[in-house]
Amino acid sequence: MFDHILVPTDGSRHALRAAEYAGDLAATYGATLHVLYVVDVRTTHADTPLDDSESQTRGQKAVQTVADVASDHGVPVETEIRVGLPHQAIVGYSDERDVDLVVMGTHGTSGLERYLIGSVAERVIRLSDVPVMCIPPTDEDDAANER
Repeated sequence: MFDHILVPTDGSRHALRAAEYAGDLAATYGATLHVLYVVDVRTTHADTPLDDSESQTRGQKAVQTVADVASDHGVPVETEIRVGLPHQAIVGYSDERDVDLVVMGTHGTSGLERYLIGSVAERVIRLSDVPVMCIPPTDEDDAANER
């Protein structure tokens, strides 16, 4: 049923929880797990290069953490870091790679930043041509994001 499953990550604990679901599904269906980190152009400073080393390091750490989940489940994994608007990058990657399912957390950012940016998950759901499985946060996820 699923050959390619995409799990976008922002490096949060909640995204890792979504990755666990995606890893289980990939193992069940023999699918490849695709991991995508997007450097959000809306949250970078005007004088910061979009490919700065801090963003790249954060992205590499985030995708590697999810790649380790895929490895734990014994599934093949492909990782990528992109720069852009997260919802557009996620939907674009999904279309380019013939992804069958997107598995993502419903909350990556919180507070004022989430209010200003809006919900990435909501936009992906509206724009995606494939099913999107949204994983709600737990109380522990919310507490970890507040720190």
